[in-house]
Amino acid sequence: MSVLFWIIFIYTLYTFAKIYLSVMQIGYINVEKNRKPVLMSQGRYLVAGNYAIAKERLAILESFAEYLLFLWWVMAGFRWLQGVVGIDESVANAVFFLFGFFTINWLVMLPFEIYSRFKIDQSFHFNKMTPKMYLIDTLKSVLLFLVLGGTLFAALAWIVTHVGHWWLWGFALLFTVALLANVIYPTIIAPIFNKFTPLPDGELKSKIKGMMKDAGLKSDGIFVMDASKRDSRLNAYFGGLGKSKRVVLFDTLLDKLSDKELLAVLGHELGHYRHGDIWKNVAMMGGFLFVAFYLFGHLPEELYIEMGVVPTAGVTLATIFLLLPVLSFVYTPLMSMLSRHNEYEADRYGSEVGGKQHLISALLKLVSENKSFPKSDPVYSRFYHTHPPILERLEALGYDPEKVDMDAELPREGIFEFLQNDEETRDDDR
Repeated sequence: MSVLFWIIFIYTLYTFAKIYLSVMQIGYINVEKNRKPVLMSQGRYLVAGNYAIAKERLAILESFAEYLLFLWWVMAGFRWLQGVVGIDESVANAVFFLFGFFTINWLVMLPFEIYSRFKIDQSFHFNKMTPKMYLIDTLKSVLLFLVLGGTLFAALAWIVTHVGHWWLWGFALLFTVALLANVIYPTIIAPIFNKFTPLPDGELKSKIKGMMKDAGLKSDGIFVMDASKRDSRLNAYFGGLGKSKRVVLFDTLLDKLSDKELLAVLGHELGHYRHGDIWKNVAMMGGFLFVAFYLFGHLPEELYIEMGVVPTAGVTLATIFLLLPVLSFVYTPLMSMLSRHNEYEADRYGSEVGGKQHLISALLKLVSENKSFPKSDPVYSRFYHTHPPILERLEALGYDPEKVDMDAELPREGIFEFLQNDEETRDDDR
């Protein structure tokens, strides 16, 4: 059988596996959402389940669209695009080919992104972005892609055309660019889309600095991001590498969590730094890119003949990018397993420096505010989830949702006001 047949067969298995996992997840949540709720009221529990199902159903449609797009590319698309941009070994030709490849992919998948944000997220009161803001963000992203992506494409194309063992040097370039992106993202790229304001001086800032000093973290500063203008979800993170490292707090997080809960969450993030998780992730990413470039850099020339194209630098690189999701899918369970282990260790550190009870309270608020359904199909969870199921994280911290009275343990303020009148909340959420 032909090489193209096997490529299509493998991609078909990959698509079927993704859809199967999504169907299993939908079936599991459909059953669980109508059972006794955990960690939140019945109304919020049902809403969280419905939100997870809506996102998963959209993911199934996206998988079908990606599969049809893949078939078009390997059976006709590459040949058509090469006919449009021409056939030569110049760097410019490769760049135009790759721009065409990514533009078509983006346009095909764009309706799913718009539906996810302005239909699903809007319906569940997450999205706060206006169409105008979305258009401005999209234009900014396109300009960044043209400048940064064009530069990267040109460098990769030159390597493919002029350098022996190009796959090795291509990997080295892409890995270096990924590292540089982590360095410049907090200080150059992220401010293009969001406003970052230094956290005002005060007790909270002093305590955060003290925690960072104890952890041995030198940072570019502590900043508040205006996340609320786009989304209502809560989050915080440490961004950057080297001297560009900075603490970023979503303004939504400051609004919903007490100072003690916030410090516990930051303690968790500091746990990742203390345990070197950032560099572990970098190593895993490097290993993935190396395997990808080695495998896809040795595809037989017969494949290109069967697709009806000349294997120019643009076609070769586009084929690599087209097949990357398949390898990423195979790699995902390992990445997820290591990540879940790291999360447990970070929780342990966060509970030590920020207080176990405060971390538990913060996690309960996060799961409710972010409408995160607390249960998941076991296979789906082990495959995709980079964080352990919230119930398992809480149990590891000593919290038993079956035995602890939420009314007695949690503050009756903020999002937990719903505990005072669960029936009213249940009606509102429905």
